Amino acid sequence: MSAPADSFANPHRGEASLIVAGAPCTLRPSFTALVAAEEELGPLFALVERAGAGQLKLAEIAALFFHCQHGAGHTREAVGEAVLAAGLAACTAPLRVLLGQILRGNA
Repeated sequence: MSAPADSFANPHRGEASLIVAGAPCTLRPSFTALVAAEEELGPLFALVERAGAGQLKLAEIAALFFHCQHGAGHTREAVGEAVLAAGLAACTAPLRVLLGQILRGNA
């Protein structure tokens, strides 16, 4: 039996997890990760607004998760397949954690 998706994430660091290739993948919104995501997806505040309006695309969720993976090195395709396998409802929890960290920071 595999570990729960959040078993290795540290919520005190604003981390979340997603099962990728059968194992938990820590998602950490570091400065470098968020800059890379912003380069691809546009301004992060606009991303948060789209998410709040229910307008976030599957590709945007997968891209944010891809850039925020910490130490895993999964391909974009593997992260996208993990999002598809988990389903949008299950991806809401880690997405909420990452978006909340973007808005609140480490305060």
